[in-house]
Amino acid sequence: MSPKPMARPGGRSARVQESVHAAVRELVEEAGRDALTVPMVATRAGVTPSTIYRRWGDLQELLSDVAVERLRPETGPADLGNLRADLDAWAEQFLDEMASPSGRAYIRDALLGDPDGTNAGRCSAYAAEQIDAVLARAVRRGEPVPETELLIDRVVAPIMYRILFRPGRLDAAYARELVTNALCAPRTAAGA
Repeated sequence: MSPKPMARPGGRSARVQESVHAAVRELVEEAGRDALTVPMVATRAGVTPSTIYRRWGDLQELLSDVAVERLRPETGPADLGNLRADLDAWAEQFLDEMASPSGRAYIRDALLGDPDGTNAGRCSAYAAEQIDAVLARAVRRGEPVPETELLIDRVVAPIMYRILFRPGRLDAAYARELVTNALCAPRTAAGA
């Protein structure tokens, strides 16, 4: 398969992407994901099926692209005044959103239509950006901080593993326990 072209900011490409993404979201809501077809999406979006095939390759890659956009956080992480509170709140929200039925469906779609790993990388970057924002605030407050990758490994990775393979114990207490374990790890970050 050929790599998916990147959308230019603005212009026709962005309008096509937005109309196709909106059509997918609307049709999933109305008819369900399993009823979707490329011609159905194209008709709703006001484009030809060949536009969708040319840009996304197939329905699964389109669903994957839509899922990645839906997994993008809409707001920055809460600022509760200290690193521990900020990380607890972020981890709880991350777990809650990813473990929800819609979160699980988006994760599944994001991974299924991602033959080269690009979408998985984008999703990982979203989590890292959120963690970086929390850590930057803590550094400005003079708090010692762990490395972003340590938090990815000790908070994000276990949450995603449980969501995908062992869905038990997906609650706020589990998220806070992961944060505790990560913060007790040896500190090697710039703010340490």
